Amino acid sequence: MRCRLGLVIALTGSIAFSGAALAQQSPYAGDQTRAIKSLSPADVDALTNGTGMGMAKAGELNGYPGPAHILGMSDMLKLSPDQKAAITAIMGRMSTSAKMLGAQILERERILDGQFAKGTITPKLLTQETAEIGGLQGQLRAVHLEAHLETKALLNPEQIAAYNRMRGYAQ
Repeated sequence: MRCRLGLVIALTGSIAFSGAALAQQSPYAGDQTRAIKSLSPADVDALTNGTGMGMAKAGELNGYPGPAHILGMSDMLKLSPDQKAAITAIMGRMSTSAKMLGAQILERERILDGQFAKGTITPKLLTQETAEIGGLQGQLRAVHLEAHLETKALLNPEQIAAYNRMRGYAQ
């Protein structure tokens, strides 16, 4: 019996691969030349520059606006000077912390990638490195979500409703 992917299944139950099945290129082809194999240039840029990377969607999509978006819409939302100053400060703290954590994540990812590249990775090192990276990623996400939490506290219900409408989250 022949199936679409070019696999031939013999009556004995064994599987033979045709040339077509083996020739399919991986979606990762080309990524082997990256400095850190597991991170795209966009990922490296976001970690370096402290941008959100979608880490705060739980806040953003549940009525907790982000400071960068609020500042970009400050005139439309009629922010007071005090609101604008406070949200600017939140944005600054978030950016500083996110850049610091991003740099740490990049360093740990370089180490993990290097261990694989050199063939020195062990189960123990793998567990240590991935736990470290995971912890840093959790801290980074918390930094972004905390900024959303702080920002919402400075806005009135009308501003939040207007923000949600302008962002396409409400009718």
